[in-house]
Amino acid sequence: MLIDSHAHLMFPQFSGDLDELLVRARAAGVGQIVNVGTNLETSRAAIAMAETHDTVFASAGFHPADSEKADASSLKKLPDLLARRRVVAVGETGLDFYRNYAPREMQERAFRVHIRLACEMGMPLIIHSRAAETRVLDILEAEGGSKVGGAMHCFGGNAAEARRAVDLNFHLGFGGIVTFKNSHALKVALGVPVERLILETDCPFLAPVPKRGKRNEPAYVRYVAECLARAGRGKFDSVCRQTTQNAQTLFGLPS
Repeated sequence: MLIDSHAHLMFPQFSGDLDELLVRARAAGVGQIVNVGTNLETSRAAIAMAETHDTVFASAGFHPADSEKADASSLKKLPDLLARRRVVAVGETGLDFYRNYAPREMQERAFRVHIRLACEMGMPLIIHSRAAETRVLDILEAEGGSKVGGAMHCFGGNAAEARRAVDLNFHLGFGGIVTFKNSHALKVALGVPVERLILETDCPFLAPVPKRGKRNEPAYVRYVAECLARAGRGKFDSVCRQTTQNAQTLFGLPS
């Protein structure tokens, strides 16, 4: 079995064929999907989907792109969402200095609230970091994020940053980018301790080769596992088994 540890099935790109998509995922061996919220609206939609589909689980939080929506009133609504059935993580949250969706101080303020909430509720974090790896790791360390750990989603840092993330009790998620030609992410993924490696799609974005340029979906996480196996991470069945075990342990998913 495989697990897609980071998907956005409630996004409009999937409004027309969600049931068929889940059938394709099962046919590809994907038995569980973590459906990741990005603000109050999408978090609620992710939870509703998880409560009606037995292979789907959810998270709740504010993506850095939605930091301006993460005011005090909105953040106070997160604990109730996180307490809902089949919600397994806080996030996605973090920092994005590549696009600067919101002022950095606003992103950091929301990020710190998420970390503190995760520690209070004993739930893992799902971290978004783009062009901000050092700052993300500094804040996680300062706020005690290692207490709960979590997933560094679509990890784009270097080998040294990967080691630091692992030391802070985080798993590293890799998706379609590892299949791209001359991928730096593939080199980093091959050096991650096997017990800290998880797979994802980040669908509908970043479809792997041979589907690059198309809408991504959970079934395509299989191509990520195949790529890692070919590159020397181990036999395909071993990659599937280990990454599934890692994700189930991290998110408390049924085995």
